[in-house]
Amino acid sequence: MNTTKTPILIVDDEPQIRKFLHTTLTSHDYHVSEAEKCADALKLLTTHPPDLMLLDLGLPDGDGLDVIRELRGWSQLPVIVLSARGQEQDKVMALELGADDYLTKPFGAAELLARIHVALRHSRAGSQPQPLVFESAGLKVDMANRNVIVDAQEVHLTPTEYKLLCTMVKYAGKVVTHGQLLREVWGKHSSEQGHYLRIYMQHLRQKLGDDALNPKFILTETGVGYRLKYL
Repeated sequence: MNTTKTPILIVDDEPQIRKFLHTTLTSHDYHVSEAEKCADALKLLTTHPPDLMLLDLGLPDGDGLDVIRELRGWSQLPVIVLSARGQEQDKVMALELGADDYLTKPFGAAELLARIHVALRHSRAGSQPQPLVFESAGLKVDMANRNVIVDAQEVHLTPTEYKLLCTMVKYAGKVVTHGQLLREVWGKHSSEQGHYLRIYMQHLRQKLGDDALNPKFILTETGVGYRLKYL
C-alpha cells in the first residue's frame, strides 16, 4: 500500500494564512512546505518539486504572476492562485499565464480542497489519452460517436456548440477564460469576437436545459470565463 503523501507548496507572506493552509492540508494527509517570497518559492520548485503550488500574488520581493510566468517556461505543475486581489483582470492574467485555478481570499477549506482535488486529477490525467466518454451530473458526452446525452435524452448541437462543449469537457472542473475559449473554438485571431462566445454559450445552455442563474452544468465566472462542473 502506497502511503506517500502528496506534497504541496504554500507561497504566502501572511503567517495566519499559512497556518490555516498548513493545518487544513496536513489534516487531509498532504505534505506541506512553505515559502514567503518569490525567490524562495522558485528555489523550492527546483530543489524539492511539489505536486501542486498554492500561490499568493502579493509577495514581498515581487509579484506571484512572475512566478507563474517563469514556472511555465519549464513545468506544467498545477498552480492555484490564492489572493486578496478580486479584480477580474488579475484573475484573467493569472489564468492566461497558466494558473489552473483562482480563489479570492477569504475562502473556505472545503472549496480549497475541492479545487486542489480537481487540479491534481487534471495533472495526473495529463499524460493519459483524453477519455472518449465524459459523464457528470446527468451530462454524457460521447466523443467517439459525437453524442451528447442529458438525463438519458439525446441533445442535438451545431458543430460550433459541440466544439464549445468539448472544450469545456477538456478543462472540466477548471475555469476556462473567455480568451482561451475563443482561441480554441474560433481560432487564435478571434480575441475581439467575445459576443460570439456569449451567444453560443447561451444557445448551448438552452439545449442542455441549463439555467445560468441556477446552473447544473456550466458555471459563469463573472468577467473571467466559465467552469464546467465535474463531480
